[in-house]
Amino acid sequence: MGSLTRACGMALLVAGIGFSFGATAQARCVGISGTADGFDHQTAISRAQDSIAQSVAGIKSQYRVRNVSLSPRKMQPQPYWRDQVTPDLYVKPDIVTRQTHTVCWRGVVSPFVCTSGARACF
Repeated sequence: MGSLTRACGMALLVAGIGFSFGATAQARCVGISGTADGFDHQTAISRAQDSIAQSVAGIKSQYRVRNVSLSPRKMQPQPYWRDQVTPDLYVKPDIVTRQTHTVCWRGVVSPFVCTSGARACF
């Protein structure tokens, strides 16, 4: 009877360990965005997308993680000099890459302003 109890106890222990190691870690995901301007369309786009890369570096440092996966996410524009961006100001089409979604519009001071957005999971 003692060996049966030990065998059942051992089976429960092994099952418990299996459940604790078998559960995948839940990824933490956040929306990140960055806005930048430029004297031409391409400069504003690249600066906005560079701000996403800087946010990823900040996430890696703050949360002490090595890998951050990005997927495109359309974010609300973050204009500098106006309250909102009206539909007639947008420069189409949106730029969607594997990692970011960028929307651009005509600025007040700079000719072009863009906001890039992404969903960052780590």
